[in-house]
Amino acid sequence: KLQEYSSDFVFRLKDLHINFDKYKYYPRDEKFKSAIYDSSKKRIFSTLKSNEINFDKVIYITDDKIHFITQPESYYLGTKYIIIEIPEDKAWLENVYSFLFYFVFIALFFMLILGYFLLKLFLKPMKDALYLLDRFIKDTTHELNTPVSTIVTNIEMIKKASLDEKLSKKINRIDIGAKTISNIYDDLTYLTLNNKIISNNKNVNLSRLIEQRVEYFHTLANAKRIDFVVNIKNDVYLFIDEKKLSKLLDNLLSNAIKYNKLSGVIKVTLNEKHLSIQDSGKGMSKHELENLFIRYKRFDSSVGGFGIGLSIVSLIAKEYELDIKFTSKLDKGTKVIITW
Repeated sequence: KLQEYSSDFVFRLKDLHINFDKYKYYPRDEKFKSAIYDSSKKRIFSTLKSNEINFDKVIYITDDKIHFITQPESYYLGTKYIIIEIPEDKAWLENVYSFLFYFVFIALFFMLILGYFLLKLFLKPMKDALYLLDRFIKDTTHELNTPVSTIVTNIEMIKKASLDEKLSKKINRIDIGAKTISNIYDDLTYLTLNNKIISNNKNVNLSRLIEQRVEYFHTLANAKRIDFVVNIKNDVYLFIDEKKLSKLLDNLLSNAIKYNKLSGVIKVTLNEKHLSIQDSGKGMSKHELENLFIRYKRFDSSVGGFGIGLSIVSLIAKEYELDIKFTSKLDKGTKVIITW
């Protein structure tokens, strides 16, 4: 803008130089003030309020004025330097800010759209792989259901007391393997169907259910010579889905067996306020306790599993507003307390 003003002023100054006898007055413009100086930087004429000029710069600001210095092609009226002065009203700066804001906004919007499509493009192979994995898990669990249920049911029908010791041990090993697979099957089914499971809440006798689940895991515990110490004083009822409560108990009891030591102990205590399950196993560090409910997180790969059991426990506890707290000491064991 100042360059436009200076070009206009030079044109008028040239006209004055050629037609000096005709006009004889200095060119003025209401849009700006001006001054002309000779080659020795001596003022020829000025309409500026201040005559302190910084000839070392092309454009500069003093107080509330912007000054622009240029040099005409010829020495019109002996002019070497032309100074154009306009008020500094910050309008130009606001225009620059507005332009930058809209430019950045449009650029960001364009980048977001581009990023969205690029992200979809790059994530498509991963989404396809996850979909195939999900389908594989669902199909596998579906195919496992019938044979696992058949094995477990038939083993429970066998009267082990009438078998000789060698055959009884074989049956126990089959029982342990079948129940381990059955527990994994239940976990995978819960994860894949979690959002589709309709809760059938009713008053469940927690005392009786604990006794049933302890009996179910008795064979697994015996394999490691682990004793259950069950302390249940009275019947306790919870309004909850029985299958989900069974799944919560199964994961806690199976972990207590899995991470316990040989000839260890599992203490199960129930009263009107809470349920506690304590084992005498290897325990966990503070870091492991902080990451306990992360799905697929495993702290000991030697004991097997997928790292989904405690994630399921957390989901069920949140659904029924059960407060679940873990405490643990390395080489001492772990204790979980569920409060309602």
